[in-house]
Amino acid sequence: MVRIVSLLPSATEIVCSLGLANDLVGVTHECDYPPEVRTKAALTRSRLPDDARTPADVDRFVSASVDGGELIYELDVDQIRALDPDLILSQDLCRVCAVPSGHVTDALAVLGCSAAVLSLDAHTLDGVIETIVHVGEATGARATAIRMVTTLRARVDAVRRAAESLPRPRTLALEWSDPPFSGGHWVPEMIGIAGGSPLLSEPGMPSRRLSWEEIGAARPEHVVFMPCGYALDRAADEGRAVIARPELRAARVVAVDANAVFSRPGPRLVDGLEALAWIQHPDRFAPPPPGTVIELRTRAGQGTTGG
Repeated sequence: MVRIVSLLPSATEIVCSLGLANDLVGVTHECDYPPEVRTKAALTRSRLPDDARTPADVDRFVSASVDGGELIYELDVDQIRALDPDLILSQDLCRVCAVPSGHVTDALAVLGCSAAVLSLDAHTLDGVIETIVHVGEATGARATAIRMVTTLRARVDAVRRAAESLPRPRTLALEWSDPPFSGGHWVPEMIGIAGGSPLLSEPGMPSRRLSWEEIGAARPEHVVFMPCGYALDRAADEGRAVIARPELRAARVVAVDANAVFSRPGPRLVDGLEALAWIQHPDRFAPPPPGTVIELRTRAGQGTTGG
């Protein structure tokens, strides 16, 4: 048994998908999938103040913390020492998403803890899939990881082949609403594989702050609202302000379960890819499972439908 601490929700999903849930001794306060991980020791806490209720409030806190070199999450180093892990999974890709690996390594040095730290920092969809192999190698589950990766890549290739000859609608992935941010890293690539043309973003690059003026000038045909850290119900609630924007009056707008299939770099990104294929080409692809997508406004602006 390898005693594993996961400081990243996507890493928790990867570990469990490899059949190693019993080896997990600690997770983050945000780890919620699969549901049984909620019984594990929570080793982090958000520093977001209780009165930060709106997207603008959250952005102000996050921006001030990042600019000031402060962490957005607190790490329970004493509990980590008590758990005595062999392996800690973290990342350095985004300080907003999780405790950085460098901070974890520094904390372990202070504690005198000898756990190995594996940083999962993929920028692309295939890179995310490859991290499953890295986790498998670090946990003695390489064969299982290879089988899973083979299946995931076959699903990606199936979407790519089915979409490659289709028209490419202009699609904006909106990761935040106030202020607006584009979806970054693997998201633009996913839009392209699923038969669309990503707007105001580049594959492999981080999300970036946008202006509503440049969004309007880009004339999106589809807007996929995927607020980072939000499940579907909350994304749909926040999306009411999005569909009110005059810059988007000609666009079809959908809200998605960002936590499940877009924000977290784990195996469920392939579910998100398949959902994007349907969003962009609903007459050519099967709809995603219920609870994945809600259509907030059709392109004609006539009502909403659930998905």
